[in-house]
Amino acid sequence: MKFLLIVQGEGRGHLTQAISLTEILESNGHTVAGALVGTATGKEVPSFFSDNFRKQIFPFSSPYLVYNNKSKALDITKTISNAFIKLPDFLRSLKEINKVVNALTPDVIINFYDVLGGLHQLLFRPKIPMVCIAHQYLLLHPDFKHPANHWLDKLLVNTNTRITALGATKKLALSFTEFTNHEPQKITIIPPLLRSEITGLSTDNQGYLLAYVTQFSLAEQLMEWHDKNPDVAIHCFWDNPNYTDTFHYSPNLHFHKINGRKFLAMMQNCRGLVTTAGFESVCEAMYLGKPTLMIPVPKHYEQACNALDAHRAGAGITGTSFDLSAFIDYLPTHQNIRFDFQFWYNSGSFKFLREIENLNPQPAMQWRNTRRRDVLPQLIRRWTLAVFAPLTKN
Repeated sequence: MKFLLIVQGEGRGHLTQAISLTEILESNGHTVAGALVGTATGKEVPSFFSDNFRKQIFPFSSPYLVYNNKSKALDITKTISNAFIKLPDFLRSLKEINKVVNALTPDVIINFYDVLGGLHQLLFRPKIPMVCIAHQYLLLHPDFKHPANHWLDKLLVNTNTRITALGATKKLALSFTEFTNHEPQKITIIPPLLRSEITGLSTDNQGYLLAYVTQFSLAEQLMEWHDKNPDVAIHCFWDNPNYTDTFHYSPNLHFHKINGRKFLAMMQNCRGLVTTAGFESVCEAMYLGKPTLMIPVPKHYEQACNALDAHRAGAGITGTSFDLSAFIDYLPTHQNIRFDFQFWYNSGSFKFLREIENLNPQPAMQWRNTRRRDVLPQLIRRWTLAVFAPLTKN
């Protein structure tokens, strides 16, 4: 079978998943023709992806998250308004996606959580099944425990998630642990997709803490805590454009430019991981048996969900800032779940192949034979029922 990937290129998570799935597919005799990668600029693709994904790459402009420079919090208003401002760019991107799909003629499209991937399936209605893969699809599961008193955030995130999966034949929800599949929403629970290098690592405890910040401005909190606790050794990875090499803030606090291989090499020997609750980094820590402090970016509902769910799964504890004192106290009490997680992860290749290889050749879109002008009313009705029905039950 021939596959075409559509990848939401913000951050590293979905891109890493795309690389990992490509390895699984091609090692089992399938072909990955290329990847459409949605980015803020529509031009630049992260170098770690282009270096490791040795197929055709087609960048396109796609919606992205906007953060407040002062508070470091996710700015929902600016994120939504920016999406409307750039609507002409996104319409051009939809045409670019369709052009690539027609040129490569894949048997299956795999969408790693890109909004335009779902909209393309709705508007152009290709006779190609689409499978969606992301941790966010687990948030649609009725058994998933959401943070309390965040109904609007839940509504916005789940609406975005449903748009990415418009017309999807299956939703493969990446999860820290097993859940029961939910057939009504076509949700199948799947182990995480991680970098293959992690399986060859051995672990040690060399006494330092490892940190990863998705926004380099968050490092200010880490510096403030370290000024009061200078004896704690910390290595932090960031994306600060002002530093091209390691920045030694003090003898015990070092900031490294983001580098995937170096990060994994340091994770295998760290005492514990401090991170902004990204799904991939927490999974890697669980695989290596490293306790984790998860600090969601303010107002970032997905990361709040990740932190809550990872805490349930035994990954570690959550926090609201880079004050590491509580984490230092927690470390001696952490219960290592490494072998349980590895058992779950190791079943992944079989599960992915089983779900992807047994596809109906036609996408599961009941409106396929309807007139194009009738699609929007049907979509609104389905979205209203899907989003608001769970809220009335709660």
